[in-house]
Amino acid sequence: MARIKGVDIPDNKHICISLTYIYGIGQSLAKQILEAVKVDPTKRTKDLSQEELVKIRDEINKHLTEGDLRREINMNIKTKKEINSYEGSRHKKGLPVRGQRTNRNCRTRRGGRGKTVANKKKV
Repeated sequence: MARIKGVDIPDNKHICISLTYIYGIGQSLAKQILEAVKVDPTKRTKDLSQEELVKIRDEINKHLTEGDLRREINMNIKTKKEINSYEGSRHKKGLPVRGQRTNRNCRTRRGGRGKTVANKKKV
């Protein structure tokens, strides 16, 4: 298994898909990185030479990924909470931040299952 930015990327997948296992790299950025280092995106990770892996690592280091990206996102959220912006207050309350409605959806942010209403059993 190749190791990039502290993440083991799978050997038996195409390198453009394997790079998406790194936090902060999606498919479009993975294709841009491979284009910059002139590596075929359909090549399997296990077929890459050592020098190609080094080039890919160097190119990835130019982008904000993994721990640095997580830290920056958390700092942005913390700042919004401190200045009491609308988004920050939504983060504090554990509600959806980006304008989604809350009276019938947002189970993931509000906590799981819906509340059961008494005497609503079907006979």
